[in-house]
Amino acid sequence: MKKYLGHIVDVVSREIYDGEVVVEGDYIKQVKRCNLPDNGKTWPYLMPGFIDSHVHIESSMMTPYEFAHLASSHGTIGVIADPHEIGNVLGIEGVDYMIRSGRDATFNFCFAAPSCVPCYSPDIETSGAVIDAAGVEELMARDDIGVLGEMMNFTGVLGNDPEVMLKIRAAHKYGKPIDGHAPGLTGNNRERYAMTGISTDHECTSIEEGRACISAGMKVIIRNGSAAKDFENLYPLIGESPNMVMFCTDDCHPDDLVRGHINLMVRRALADGYDIWKILMAASINPQRHYHLKWGMLQEDDAANFVVVDALNPYFRVLQTVIKGVEVFDCNTSFGSVRQHYIHMEENHESFFPNRFEAKPIKEEDISFDVQKYDTLHVIRAVDGSLYTGHDAIKVKTNFFDGSRYTWGEVQKMVVLNRYQPDVRPMVGLVRGFGLTNGAIASSVAHDCHNIVAIGANDEYLVKAINRVIEMRGGQVAVAGHDMTDLALPIAGLMSPLSGHEVAYRCILLTEMARRAGCPMHAPFITMSFLCLPVIPELKLTDKHLWDSKNMKVYY
Repeated sequence: MKKYLGHIVDVVSREIYDGEVVVEGDYIKQVKRCNLPDNGKTWPYLMPGFIDSHVHIESSMMTPYEFAHLASSHGTIGVIADPHEIGNVLGIEGVDYMIRSGRDATFNFCFAAPSCVPCYSPDIETSGAVIDAAGVEELMARDDIGVLGEMMNFTGVLGNDPEVMLKIRAAHKYGKPIDGHAPGLTGNNRERYAMTGISTDHECTSIEEGRACISAGMKVIIRNGSAAKDFENLYPLIGESPNMVMFCTDDCHPDDLVRGHINLMVRRALADGYDIWKILMAASINPQRHYHLKWGMLQEDDAANFVVVDALNPYFRVLQTVIKGVEVFDCNTSFGSVRQHYIHMEENHESFFPNRFEAKPIKEEDISFDVQKYDTLHVIRAVDGSLYTGHDAIKVKTNFFDGSRYTWGEVQKMVVLNRYQPDVRPMVGLVRGFGLTNGAIASSVAHDCHNIVAIGANDEYLVKAINRVIEMRGGQVAVAGHDMTDLALPIAGLMSPLSGHEVAYRCILLTEMARRAGCPMHAPFITMSFLCLPVIPELKLTDKHLWDSKNMKVYY
């Protein structure tokens, strides 16, 4: 039995009072009012823990076990995790891997059944696996799956695609919520999308879009991830519709996760003047109610999941995180208790490093790009901090390339290589916004099919970076001049078995190397990873085509 004294933030009665929380085993045995000893000590605040309402753990490049280690240090007690990324590589086998890894941590996971594996037609891109309607039905029937993951195929929903509708019906059959993904969907189309029972969207980027989503009956999950940061545009919804808002990171890079998680959004909301009750609705209470979770609201007989902070202002610090009755984080001690087990992965490499990687090394001639005078070139316009891309159509009046180097340094060559089949010719396109002048970056993290993607200042750098990814059977690489740094991702080409802090450190080194090569972006690798995603506008490059998702058109 353990007792916690402090100012109790009671979300049910909406009051803050002095008291004591008594924890026995995994549950809160008692919450009682009492006077706090007047011994000169500044007493902390006890409140429900934070929840990430939509995250792809694979984007942290950590196992669920290591992700929990870092997230809990920021007051996060659980996540709604969509294993969509590893699902595209390994199918249900990948989903099972994530669930098994999560069981090794003292943490709360609500895993989703990926709804769009692959996210688009196999005519557009190549994935490593397929989870069809029968597979979704199998997953929805399981007790360890709590939600149908984001329905990215909104055109299939609006068109009553039979396979899509079978997946939606499977979720209804087992009484489980359905997450949405419908960027830019407005008016009657938004209403029709919501009428199918899809009940959330994390892709709203403007306040008008957010209000339309809520008007249609859908909850808005305000996203503040590594690449997409929508809090600035959507935070008024916290005050307008506190019961219809949740928080998420979606895709959180490891070097950002070590700095903070949902606690950063809570701090920002406090700084904007919202009261703690509306903030905690979004950060903790709404997710539990929406996803039918019993992770605790700091009441008697609740699960013992809560956070202890030093203040209720924008500068608060997490002092302790308690999950399932265990102090998984204490700011005054090493926080290792989240690690109940350590798996010696080297004992069985294939068992603990599931992967699908068949790509073979390439040569410079494999990525040649024939540009004839007066051609119209279609260039992807990338923007740091956004998943959306622009489309520049350029008439070429002079020779665009000089051998393997480019006469217009603002534009670089982009390469996408199918990693599931050997000896397939890479797809080559053009991108602007990365500013690479003396190197290249490459990665096997490329949403959603996770083929190899690379951007470089010349073909020599590109081939060097791509072949290193192939040699590692998955990973990230940055080349600057004669120097190279990398991070191996042997688990599905998406995750590392290293500790969370080690992964974060190596990601920092990768970003620094990319900057040495000329790239000014805050998150170049995660921005690059979305240049392949054909369900987000506007121009994308897959392993098969240059695809215009706005006009549903293939350029080549």
